[in-house]
Order: sequence, then structure tokens, then C-alpha cells
Amino acid sequence: MKKFVFAAVTAAVMPAGSAFAQEAPFGTEADAAYAAEVWAAMVDLNLAGENQIMSFPYEGIDPHGMMLETFYTTATIGGQTGDLIVKRNYGPEGISIDQVLSNPADHLGAFTVMFRREAGYDADNQDWFWVKYLPDGTLDKNPMGMQLAGRVAKGANVGCIACHAAAPGDDYIFTSDAISAMME
Repeated sequence: MKKFVFAAVTAAVMPAGSAFAQEAPFGTEADAAYAAEVWAAMVDLNLAGENQIMSFPYEGIDPHGMMLETFYTTATIGGQTGDLIVKRNYGPEGISIDQVLSNPADHLGAFTVMFRREAGYDADNQDWFWVKYLPDGTLDKNPMGMQLAGRVAKGANVGCIACHAAAPGDDYIFTSDAISAMME
């Protein structure tokens, strides 16, 4: 049985683009290939694609969107089972819940995703694989043209990893503590 939970995010920040003096630890062809496997798993779980399930959107903040849907589950990718967090990002600013519910495809800006890979993938950052897709499942790119997949913005002061490292509970997930409190 598939389980999905959604909740509001308390805070998140992502860069408009971070420059790296060295080769970036993300956006490689291997990252893109792995991201394609993640997308396929999302479609199989009906979290993306034509038959995607819908939940009740909630108010969001930049960089993720003004309205959001968030799903928590597990997936098996490349033989490894891990936590999968899928966030659908809707906009533009001023969009209402009713507008998203009446025509989500017209307002969907991106999918931002975290998948916990095998131990050792990125031990410094809880082994999370980060990816941002456009609504059609293609990889989004930063202003420098780098694909947003892999260890996105690792080592930067802003971006996916820097922001989520500040999440309470040392798990890189802002909603974990809120969900735990609701379950008590």
C-alpha cells in the first residue's frame, strides 16, 4: 500500500545560481541518468505524469512556489530503496488554492525532489540526491546552464543543501518535526 503525507514547509531558500570555482558536484551525465530513474519512479507512483494524484495545496514560499503539494513515500531506484520527497511547486505569486485545484497543469512550475540514496553517496548531507524537474519531467538548469540534479549546490552558502542542512532534527527535512508533533 502506498502512503502519502503532505504538510506545510516552514522555510526554504534556493539560489538563483551559485558559481563554483571548481567542477560542480552536480549536473553530470550520471546525475541526469539517475534523475531519469527517479522521474520514472515518480510516474510509477503517480506522483508525476498524466495520472498523478492530487492533494490539497498549501501556501508556499520561494524558492519552491506560492502554492505547494508535498508527498512523502519510499521508492526503489537502481535496486536501492530510500525515502522520496516530491514537492510540486505552483505559481505565480498571488495564485489561490482554488486556481491550482481548478487547473493545476496551468500553474505547475516545477517538481523539487529529494531521494535518499545508498549509504556513502553523500554522507556529509544524509545521502540525499536533489533534483529539480520542469513540469514535463526534463531537468531544470541554473542560470549557468548546469542541470539541477545530484549534490545540488554542495559546498555553497546557499542552495538546496545549505538550506536543508538548517532543518530541525538533523534530517534535512523541514516538515519532519511538524508531522511528528501532529502525530503525538
